[in-house]
Amino acid sequence: MDETVAEYIRRTVLKIPRDEIKTMLQKWGFLSETQLQTVNFHQIKENISQDVVQLCEENSADIKQAAVLDIIYNHIYPNKRVWSVYQMNKTGEETEFFDLTEFKKKFKRRLRSALKNVTINFREYEDNAIWIRIAWGTPYTKPNQYKTSYVVYHSQTPYVFISASVLKSNLPLLCQALVVASNYRDIREMELRSHSLNSLKDIVFKRYSQNFQTYNPRPLQERNVAPESADLRIIQENRNEKERIQRVNQKVFGDGPQPKIEFAQYKLETMFKSDPKMDVLDKKEPFRCLVKFSSPHLLESLKSLAPAGMADAPLSPLLTCIPQKARNYFKIREKKGFFPGSFVSP
Repeated sequence: MDETVAEYIRRTVLKIPRDEIKTMLQKWGFLSETQLQTVNFHQIKENISQDVVQLCEENSADIKQAAVLDIIYNHIYPNKRVWSVYQMNKTGEETEFFDLTEFKKKFKRRLRSALKNVTINFREYEDNAIWIRIAWGTPYTKPNQYKTSYVVYHSQTPYVFISASVLKSNLPLLCQALVVASNYRDIREMELRSHSLNSLKDIVFKRYSQNFQTYNPRPLQERNVAPESADLRIIQENRNEKERIQRVNQKVFGDGPQPKIEFAQYKLETMFKSDPKMDVLDKKEPFRCLVKFSSPHLLESLKSLAPAGMADAPLSPLLTCIPQKARNYFKIREKKGFFPGSFVSP
């Protein structure tokens, strides 16, 4: 077994929590149960990794087998990476039968025609998800197994989830290979990123139910109250306001937990209004800006603004519509004629 393969397997095993190493190696399936029984999984992880490498040497493991173990690790721990959502478009509305063998063949052929030093591995899962691992090299160097790109493609949908490597220059090659292999016309980033792959899937697959406000907040009515009852009135109004905020938040964000989004952005275009007598603008051109949001848990942060007293309830639709913008991104972009790569506010 090559030394680089042995080192890569050792490092992969060291990343796994010790209590889960045996289970993950069983899912890998490269080592037999008899071989696994010879390993003491209660010793320190460094010794475990050395024992696993020794067994892999007996089985003559290659980089293909090592890559499969890495895919299994990333599938179990997808939150270790940052994922971006991409959407592909077809020329027409026709649907074609998906052939996985043909998809793999086209993907490899397209990528290797542009870059020969690249390793590509596939693994299919039960939810129609195809996990693709790409290790990139250069025309003069071998693929770097520690700087890999991951692609999760659901064959029955136009959505692709990509966790790119440090080499961003390879991203166009990857996107071209996806478009050719899946028989789509083009692919565009939706500018929706997160460590939580499942949350991104919930949004684009419409598995997340969020209500949207269709009303305006009612201001508190002023009343003439006797001085002796002022304190009780204030307490009651505060209680009523808290209850109102709770009801509004529930209507806007729903009952369940929010999908974990860490980054979102969209373009905003509106007309600048001013007094005609001031002649501020010679031309009636719209005011444009790019709005960016980032947070460890963006939607939960927005949900907590009103209860914390940091914003009025209900929040502006510009803040609460982020998941809906993600789903309607391309329809809005084509209708309004804006540039791609961002949410677009109608």
